[in-house]
This record gives sequence, C-alpha cells and structure tokens, in this order.
Amino acid sequence: MKVIRSINSIQKQMTDLIKQGKQIGFVPTMGFFHEGHISLMRQARNDNDIVITSIFVNPLQFGPSEDFEQYPRNEEKDAKIAEEIDVDYLFMPDVSEMYPEKMSIDISINNRVNVLCGRSRPGHFDGVITVLTKLFNIVRPDKVYFGMKDAQQVAVVDALITNLNFPIELIGLPTVREGDGLAKSSRNVYLKDGERSEAIWLSKALIKGQELVVDGEKNPDIIVKEVINTLKQQTNSKLDYVELLSYPELQPVSVINEQVILAAAVYFERARLIDNLIFDSEGRLNK
Repeated sequence: MKVIRSINSIQKQMTDLIKQGKQIGFVPTMGFFHEGHISLMRQARNDNDIVITSIFVNPLQFGPSEDFEQYPRNEEKDAKIAEEIDVDYLFMPDVSEMYPEKMSIDISINNRVNVLCGRSRPGHFDGVITVLTKLFNIVRPDKVYFGMKDAQQVAVVDALITNLNFPIELIGLPTVREGDGLAKSSRNVYLKDGERSEAIWLSKALIKGQELVVDGEKNPDIIVKEVINTLKQQTNSKLDYVELLSYPELQPVSVINEQVILAAAVYFERARLIDNLIFDSEGRLNK
C-alpha cells in the first residue's frame, strides 16, 4: 500500500492507472476506521482492480459549535487496517493541501438536505458535496462506496453524481451493527456505560415502527409517534428528530405507498447517534 498526501502525486498515479485500463474503486472517509469502513474497503477490493481510500476530516462540513477538533483520529491505526485489507493507495491530505486558500466557488445543494440531519446542520451537506467534488475530480474512480447508516448522505451523493454527470457508480452498503443492533459509529466511543445500554433502543425503536408497516399501518404519523414514544420511554437521550420520508428523494409522504426511510437521531451527553431503516410500502427492508 502506498500512502500519498499530495494532490499532484495522487492525480499522476490515477492518470497512469486509467491509461492502463484499471477499474478504480474509491472509499472516501474521515478515518478512525471501524467495521463499517472495513466493509466498504473489502467490497471495493472485491469489485475493482485498484482500491483508493481517502482519510480527510473536512472542516467545511462542521458547524461552528461542532466537534471538528475533537473528531477522533488515529492515522497510524487506520493505515495498518487499510494495508491489511489490501488497499492500494491511502490518500491522506491535510487541510492546507485540500484548501490552500479560501474557495472562490461555492457549491451548494438545495434538495434532500432540509430534513433529517441536514435540518439541524445548515451548510453541512454543502461542505460534503464540495469535498466530494474535489475528491471525485482528483481520484476519478469508476465506483464509490458509502455506508447506508448515513442514508441522507448517500441520497445527497446520488444527487451530486446524477446532476453533475460524474461517470461514477454509487454503491451503498448496509449499515454494519454491533451484536445488539447498535449501528457502528466513530462516535460510539463517547458513550458512557449507562448510555451504551440505552443506545440499542435507537435501532429497536425503528424496528418497532417498521413492524407496524409490516402489520398494515400506512399512516406515517402513527409510525413516527411510535418511534418517539419508545425512545422517550427507554432512554434518557435528547431527541433530535424522527422522520419518515420518501427515499432517496427525501420528501414528505401522507401515506406509505412507496420506498421510504424511517430515521432518527438522538443526543447523549457527548455523542449524537443516527440510525435508519429503508423499506417498501409493505415494510420489506431494503437489503
């Protein structure tokens, strides 16, 4: 595995690989790898001739009160994991490399963002699509891999690729979970013991909502109310949101008659956790 920190160096390497006709799979990350990241890299390894993983904690997607400086980092451990999975290139630029000066071009997204996490994080997804636009142009991959734990991000990336005609196939992989159902996240390390035992109710509450649809419930308000009540009864967390929307369009629905996402976010003392389920009008889960 080759570690590259320079944009010019990675671009030259990609140009050579493309000339050789190599199929390139790309896994963009912010590092601090867990099993979710590992599943993406393994799938990319299975699908492609060359695998590129990037690690870049992007300041543009953090709000003024968010945890950019505190975001967990461990480059040495991440590099070891990537090498064990047989990643070919690990691209790890610093902020001055990616943003040597203030951006003269503003990139923003108008749809799919004013709901779910985007509602409480104004500008977050503008930062996401800005860095991804740069990374897609730098790496020029054939396929790009994201986890469905952040399904809103996948929907936003889908819009970016489609609207700007990037010749890239988007691969969304299922959420990787702990044995008790908690979605894997870099922020789980911030959960206290008591909070960790309560956190499993995030996934359990969503499952209760999905099971109502399996049983024939079509009213999204009833589903959302069931999830909220369960979270309030079983946890001491602070509720950020529970929403049921069409997917990937992320539009409100008055009746469940299409593919939808049921998603929730909660705050514990030092961790904000998100989770979701995507299912059809009969409650069948999107695998």
